[in-house]
Amino acid sequence: MIGWIIPIALYGALWISFGLSHSFFAASPGRSWLTRMAGRRERLLYNAIALLHLMIVLALGVILFSAHAPFHLPRALHALMDGIALLGVLILYRAGRSYDLARFLGLTHSETIEPLAVTGMNQIVRHPLYLGLILLLLGLSATPLSLATTICVVIYILIGIRFEERKLLGLYGAAYRDYCRAVPMLIPRWTRSHNRS
Repeated sequence: MIGWIIPIALYGALWISFGLSHSFFAASPGRSWLTRMAGRRERLLYNAIALLHLMIVLALGVILFSAHAPFHLPRALHALMDGIALLGVLILYRAGRSYDLARFLGLTHSETIEPLAVTGMNQIVRHPLYLGLILLLLGLSATPLSLATTICVVIYILIGIRFEERKLLGLYGAAYRDYCRAVPMLIPRWTRSHNRS
């Protein structure tokens, strides 16, 4: 058990550094700095910094967990996990079609606010991209590194989603408040009325 404490603690600290950095650049002071550095391409720079930081975290994670072998899981559990990962990929694909990918990545720029996405997968949960990512990571959690990554990412999503919802409420006002009342955050609400629609 002691052999697990150091890699888990260090890997958790790396993810905290990613979360703090990501949150800083998403907030006003960080956004201002990005705008000064990249102008209209600030979103692209934001994503490039996040991607570089994420690659460093994952690379150091590989080193930290290099001495720990994959879990010995039953074949049936492996099959179930593969199914969960595939479901996650399908949700990510379907949900991604509701968003302007070029704008999301920072490849294009517009001063107008993107319309609130309430169709497709967004009719089932408010954050289908996060749901798809969580399911994908859960399905891939067959090694100590991938399980630790899943735990860290889920914690980050659950914290970050609260800040994101505040931002969306500020952007869309009553429309987003009504949307929150009608559609759950991450876990689909399989009610009888939902199944009829």
